[in-house]
Amino acid sequence: MHVAVALIKAGQRVATIDLDNKQKSLTHYVENRRDWARETSLDLGIPAHMCFETVSGRSSEVETLGRSALAEIVERLGRSYDFVVIDCPGHDTYLTTFTHSLANTLITPLNDSFLDFDVLGTVDPNDFKVTGISHYSKMVEEARRERSAHDQPAFEWVVLRNRLSMLGSRNKRLVGEALSELAKTLNFRMVDGLAERVIFREFYPRGLTAIDDVSQLALGGRPTMSHVTARLEIAHVACHRTAREGAADDRHHARPSCGAPAGILRRQPRRGVRRRQAANGNWRCRRRRRSGT
Repeated sequence: MHVAVALIKAGQRVATIDLDNKQKSLTHYVENRRDWARETSLDLGIPAHMCFETVSGRSSEVETLGRSALAEIVERLGRSYDFVVIDCPGHDTYLTTFTHSLANTLITPLNDSFLDFDVLGTVDPNDFKVTGISHYSKMVEEARRERSAHDQPAFEWVVLRNRLSMLGSRNKRLVGEALSELAKTLNFRMVDGLAERVIFREFYPRGLTAIDDVSQLALGGRPTMSHVTARLEIAHVACHRTAREGAADDRHHARPSCGAPAGILRRQPRRGVRRRQAANGNWRCRRRRRSGT
């Protein structure tokens, strides 16, 4: 959802497809956003959305019909919209590999643990060095071969580290090292993504994202520093993508700003407190001593 809204905010025409017709998380997210926009009378920016209903059954004929129907929908949307964002289910279906083969960019969010790393690769329990690739990575490789067989350029694969600890830890370092090693084998780009923040879970009932305006009307309550920090994290991820595209393309295009988003809050020191910058660049607060008492 953050990807779709970021593209809309950048002036792109966006359509979204939800392939998980059982859980329908993306579908419900869009519906919540539409309802909240109606209640607040705000133009939040809502993608054109559809939930793809898969045909029941697992015969070869059914699978062929399903692939053809999805390909036709993507092609039709591609003529009217600049981007089509497809949300795949967490489980494997006959459409999963096919959908991956349709992508120009594949984004794989990965929680920062070896439990989730296991879907990409395996590690040695003694030194945590990568020893092989797992089922999801093999499926991505199959999708790449399918694109190559149809003379289509390879898609870009981005592995986005998710729910990162805000404190340094041995696990965080080891997972990062393993991902860096695996990236050389599987040719994906690793991006440090979003920290573990409760605020991201609070966005869902209203269909909001960290990219939306930080205002009391839009949020339905008083903005906090958690909103600001989450928005800066999303901006950092967007800048990482923009910087890479800018380095690969010498043409002059309008690109989203990587600076602080407009309308963010800036925490001010409390009254009677002065701020002092320490040698490490962090800010410390000391309460002023009141003279004469």
